[in-house]
Amino acid sequence: MAWMYLFFAGLFEIGWPVGLKMAQQTETKLIGLLVAAACMMLSGLLLWMAQKQIPLGTSYAVWTGIGAAGTFAVGVLFYGDAASLGRYFGVALIVAGVATLKLAH
Repeated sequence: MAWMYLFFAGLFEIGWPVGLKMAQQTETKLIGLLVAAACMMLSGLLLWMAQKQIPLGTSYAVWTGIGAAGTFAVGVLFYGDAASLGRYFGVALIVAGVATLKLAH
C-alpha cells in the first residue's frame, strides 16, 4: 500500500507546478493557485503516509522523479515546452533511476 501512496503522491506532485502555470494567466489565476495548494497538500500527505514503510531517500527520489518526468510530459504535451532528443533522454534517465530504486528496495 505504501508504494500506491507514493505513486499517487508523485501524481499530485505534477499538479502543483501545473497549477502555478495556470495561475500565470489572469483568467485562471485563482483556480490555478487553488489547484497548486490542493496538490501540494495531497502530495505531501501521501508522501508522509508512504514514508511510514519506504525509506526516506528512496521515497523522496521516487516522488520527485515521478513529479519531474510527469511535469516534463505535461509541459511538452500541453504547454509547448521544448522537446528534443536530449531532453527525452534526460527524462528516461530519471525514470531509469526511479525504477532502479524501486527494484533495489
